[in-house]
Amino acid sequence: MRLASAEIIHKRLLGFLIWQFLNSSAVFIIFRALLLPLLASSSPSPTLHGLLAFLPFNLATLLFSLSLIAVSTPHYQPPASPLELLIGLFRLLILSGDSSPEFRSRAKVSLGFLLVVTASAISGSLAVASICWVDSDGVLVLGFRGFSIGFLYGLYFVYTRRWVLQFPIIQRPAFFSFKMGVASAVSLALKLACVAYLLSALLVLALPDYPKGWMSFGKFRSGQLVFYFGSFAVIFCWEISHHLHKILLTKRAIFAPPKGSAAAETNPSEPLIASLEESSPGSLLQYLAYLDMSLVCESNVDVWRRAALFEETGETYKTVVSLSLRPLEQLASSISEVIETTSFDKASQLSRQLQSTSDMQLSSKVHACFDNFQLHAWCARTIASLTARSHDEDGFGVAQLSGSNAATVSTLVSCLLAVETFMGKKTHLQNPRLLGAAGIKWATVNTGRQATTGIISRQRNVTVHSKAYAMADLLRTSIYSIVTAFHKEMLNGAKSGALDKDWIINTKPPYGTRDLLSQKLRLFLDYRAC
Repeated sequence: MRLASAEIIHKRLLGFLIWQFLNSSAVFIIFRALLLPLLASSSPSPTLHGLLAFLPFNLATLLFSLSLIAVSTPHYQPPASPLELLIGLFRLLILSGDSSPEFRSRAKVSLGFLLVVTASAISGSLAVASICWVDSDGVLVLGFRGFSIGFLYGLYFVYTRRWVLQFPIIQRPAFFSFKMGVASAVSLALKLACVAYLLSALLVLALPDYPKGWMSFGKFRSGQLVFYFGSFAVIFCWEISHHLHKILLTKRAIFAPPKGSAAAETNPSEPLIASLEESSPGSLLQYLAYLDMSLVCESNVDVWRRAALFEETGETYKTVVSLSLRPLEQLASSISEVIETTSFDKASQLSRQLQSTSDMQLSSKVHACFDNFQLHAWCARTIASLTARSHDEDGFGVAQLSGSNAATVSTLVSCLLAVETFMGKKTHLQNPRLLGAAGIKWATVNTGRQATTGIISRQRNVTVHSKAYAMADLLRTSIYSIVTAFHKEMLNGAKSGALDKDWIINTKPPYGTRDLLSQKLRLFLDYRAC
């Protein structure tokens, strides 16, 4: 679907609300028409009760969907703690001081969490009371138990970070992706309904009027069955809404004019570049643009769009490479800052470890390095694929003449060195004559800083290690794809002494030194980098 970049998000959100309404209506009708007469001891009037309960049930699910839209983001953003919120509020009201942009951003995330928990609690109260309503007795109890279920589900939603959009590795049709997620939604809804049922039952025992609503064992049993399956239906609607939201917002968007149009013949890359440059950092539109660019450079689906990147002037190619290298340079710089702040000698190591505050700050900085892991992965794959394909598809030689090849390889190798140092791998410059098969493996760090142990090995509670190892593997694969495509040229350059001139930048890299990058590149050239 080829749409203007400004309309993509609005169209998808509108489509999500429409499909959410259809799914919640189908669940409500099936439960009220088929299951409720079998579970309830006294069969209610389907017409009267159905019409009165249909509207509040859909309003409740709509409220949850709107809160889901409000808090969802393509990358993790750290929230502010309750203490930080109190201090910020005190400064704002008493001291009349202006808070920092970082604090405002974190406070906004925390308020978003409060919004989704509150919306889930209100939605649960209305939805459970509507779908389980049989008679006037016990409506308040149903509302209270539904409120507790929604509150617990909101806490679970926030704690498991389900508000972070996960882009699928393989782009499938929307209907197929939806069908694949229904089984997992049913399974999770059954588990959550069991837990929520037990916890809400414990809470409702504190109500003094609760036993008066159940005068017989048969009525009590039927009421519990209605409540359990009704709570399952509500949680299932929430799970389906979350699943639909993720599918519709993370599917690929094509930032290009229709093939064969006048715009496609003149400048087909203009919508993509405009979306990358004009979208706000970390926004969903920016992520969709980077995803589209990665698929164009890697796959053979839109070959005409990739061919347009190698236009004669070279401006389009340089712009795309620059936009792809910028996030990787920021990643290397942020890791370098973390390494610098954690460099200390053995005399101060014990005192630093005893400071819980510094450990918390270090943990937050470590998490911040890989918050945009998905974006960094797309950028690395984009520039690696584009550089490798330029060997055969760049008819004007814009990749080599613009110096983009050297910038690409230098940034990838520099970023890899930063990630490896972050993980605890120790590298330093060695004499080329003494560089054996083990090479760089058993060396110690020497990048102008004091020796440091791996940050991940010292921060045992940090869950970011999997992303660091995945990022290192992705960077090695990206560099090897370039080396494989230009292996003959790189070997000739290494023999003539022109390897560093052609593939390493003259300026200071984001991390490491120029000599260290050159040595690492030679290991890739010999297929010994691991």
